[in-house]
Amino acid sequence: MMNPMIIGIAGGTGSGKTTLTRRLKEQFGKDVSIIYHDNYYKRHDDMPYEERCLLNYDHPDAFDTDLMYKHLNDLKKGLSVECPVYDYTIHNRTDETVVVQPAPVIIVEGILIFSSAILCDLMDIKVFVDTDADVRILRRIVRDVNKRGRTLESVVNQYLTTVKPMHEQFVEPSKRRADIIIPEGGKNQVALEMLVRRVASHLGEASETTDF
Repeated sequence: MMNPMIIGIAGGTGSGKTTLTRRLKEQFGKDVSIIYHDNYYKRHDDMPYEERCLLNYDHPDAFDTDLMYKHLNDLKKGLSVECPVYDYTIHNRTDETVVVQPAPVIIVEGILIFSSAILCDLMDIKVFVDTDADVRILRRIVRDVNKRGRTLESVVNQYLTTVKPMHEQFVEPSKRRADIIIPEGGKNQVALEMLVRRVASHLGEASETTDF
């Protein structure tokens, strides 16, 4: 069995990572499996909701990266994995899991995946989506208020107290590990076409040697 291509897509909150991931998934369908770092936030059943609201979710220690590393290794070996499911409205994991199947291309998405050396070592292509901070915070406000049940005040407060400082301390420096830096993510048609060609080339090679 040919090794899958693992593509890491990182960048700040609201940068356009998910749009880029979705465009690649739309292009290649079942040949692509996706694993989100956000689903690997550590479980905090020991804390009431009010305390969970105050946690710093933008620090590398907020994630169970070791579990994600294990799951990626299993996917590389052709094994399916049971990925945890995170619920942003309660700031905690749910009791559900989602089965992620092995595929010729695996996309790993998250703000802090490049701050982990062990995750970076598994990746064949590291893509950093680079978008202006003012655009990112506006997108985050719209997303968190409309989709995650947050108040405007809580989004702004979280951004100023943890998201922005953690971006400057961890996310922005991790850009140095990227192979490709894409301004504006999935809206950057030229960069998207380059990635599509690279993935198509890998799939062409894979189809000549094996069936997944």
